[in-house]
Amino acid sequence: MSQLQSSWEMHQQSVAYLPDTDMETVAASTSLPDPAGEFDRNVPRICGVCGDRATGFHFNAMTCEGCKGFFRRSMKRKAMFTCPFNGDCKITKDNRRHCQACRLKRCVDIGMMKEFILTDEEVQRKREMILKRKEEEALKESLKPKLSEEQQKVIDILLEAHHKTYDPTYSDFTKFRPPMRSSASSRGAARSSSILTQDLSSEDSTDLFSSDAFSTFPESVEPQMFSNLVLSEENDESSSVNIDFSHLSMLPHLADLVSYSIQKVIGFAKMIPGFRDLTAEDQIALLKSSAIEVIMLRSNQSFTLEDMSWTCGSNDFKYRVSDVTQ
Repeated sequence: MSQLQSSWEMHQQSVAYLPDTDMETVAASTSLPDPAGEFDRNVPRICGVCGDRATGFHFNAMTCEGCKGFFRRSMKRKAMFTCPFNGDCKITKDNRRHCQACRLKRCVDIGMMKEFILTDEEVQRKREMILKRKEEEALKESLKPKLSEEQQKVIDILLEAHHKTYDPTYSDFTKFRPPMRSSASSRGAARSSSILTQDLSSEDSTDLFSSDAFSTFPESVEPQMFSNLVLSEENDESSSVNIDFSHLSMLPHLADLVSYSIQKVIGFAKMIPGFRDLTAEDQIALLKSSAIEVIMLRSNQSFTLEDMSWTCGSNDFKYRVSDVTQ
């Protein structure tokens, strides 16, 4: 009990500079000093007068609503109470109305101050300020733009299209040519360069945005995998062109990643209301001008700000800016 009394005295000194204010204002701006450290909000707060559940700091002390009202009424009436017993009644939640004198004495002992009680005029001004603030907030809320039913429907369609064309498990990444970071062997880098060279020079390579490729893109959201990207070692050794791409070791993997992402964006675009009503040329023009931007927006789902990287399922598919620059 002495420790609690000491805490209240410390709190009284810390808030002595506060102007006259109502209990609720003080409760919102102060807290009970805790000798063991920061006040634990999960611990139930107890009224320092009667032990009931406290609702906050009222008139400079942690009390319940009942003791707050009792102290305010007693101070405003300048009441003079007399204890019918020996003057040291123990005040509890159940008997707090039995002895007003000892209850008021307890209020003062824990630090409640009449200087914190607002006058009737101050209370009225405070109520007007609160009402004005509520009216201003209501006005701001009414001025906020509201979505129409049609707009909300379009948003729902776009969200559904995104979910259907974006795999959060990134399971398809295992079908790409493997990422070759700087720690890879020189043979691995040479093999990747051979794969890349043949892929780029292949007569079967097509523009993802060509009208033929676009018009034949399957309606399902699953794009065809890159079957022509996996070559045997015999093809590696017999490649007619062998350029040193060791400093671009991540390029084959990222090329597969971008191609895959573009195909997914095409599937997403086809679900946008009105997109398929455009001519094929207009659809291709729109995709060419925005596909990379859409891919970057969608990639934010896998981006982690803490280490500035994109994590797509596992550490094998964890990308940093340095991977792109390689």
